[in-house]
Amino acid sequence: MLPIHFAPLQGHTDDVYRRTHYHLIGGIQRYYTPFVRVEAGDIRSKDRRDIDPKNNLEVPVTPQIIFKSTKEFAFLTDEIATQGYHTIDLNMGCPFPLQTRHGRGSGLLAHPDIVAEVASIIKERTELSFSVKMRLGWDNAEEWMPVMEILNDTPLTHITLHPRTGTQQYKGFIDHEAFGRVYEVSRHPVLYNGDLTTIGQLHEMEERYPHLGGLMIGRALLARPSLAREYVEGRELSHAEQVEILCTLHHKLMEEYANIVKGDAQLHSKMRTYWEYAEPLIGHKAYKKIMKSGNLRNYLAAVSELKD
Repeated sequence: MLPIHFAPLQGHTDDVYRRTHYHLIGGIQRYYTPFVRVEAGDIRSKDRRDIDPKNNLEVPVTPQIIFKSTKEFAFLTDEIATQGYHTIDLNMGCPFPLQTRHGRGSGLLAHPDIVAEVASIIKERTELSFSVKMRLGWDNAEEWMPVMEILNDTPLTHITLHPRTGTQQYKGFIDHEAFGRVYEVSRHPVLYNGDLTTIGQLHEMEERYPHLGGLMIGRALLARPSLAREYVEGRELSHAEQVEILCTLHHKLMEEYANIVKGDAQLHSKMRTYWEYAEPLIGHKAYKKIMKSGNLRNYLAAVSELKD
């Protein structure tokens, strides 16, 4: 049985979601915060709230940072360490142009010189543990090679690899052959990330890579929050049971967000995002009705029909 890590997704897996999912459903060994970044010389207030230890009590969470330079890396590392965290995940995999065009996320893979400078700082920060989430490259599926030479000589707990390039984003061919090459040459435990949606696929990864360090799942857990628990417990739930857990998590999250988000319109807008990946589980008709609900009252009526 491989440990399951919950991949961070901006706008979805905030502290409220992580805390609620962990205590209500579980099955996750570690959660990661959506990436923390430098904006206008500081960390955004919403990101500070998200990593505040008071908002992550008892949850096994690691802050993730995204950066383009050693200056940003050092600043973010220092800020997170002062919060009492001892683990930090480095985002070298984000594919979105808003970040990559500045050399952050998977854009950093095209600059092994900066990666080497960051590695030298990591070697000095012996009080902290670091991990890396990365892709095969930004626009070249072999950009990982010089980066891996650096990472192999850097103290890391693990490397998580999504075997696509940044320019592919989440579409197109997943390069399992390239993943296998990284898996073989890495001196650190390797976690697989990318398009895992079923229990069968999770078991397939166990067999295909017997020394894998774990699996990281993101969108599939938003679509089916019980997926990791089903895998860990060795029992696949019925479709009705999966939908029931999806709805139970939704109702608890709504209670929590109602204390933070002010007004019905804002709460409606926030909760609609919960269903963004759930169409395969709840069906197109129900999904469309929820997403097209024009107000909170219609929204709640549409959600209540899921159990009818």
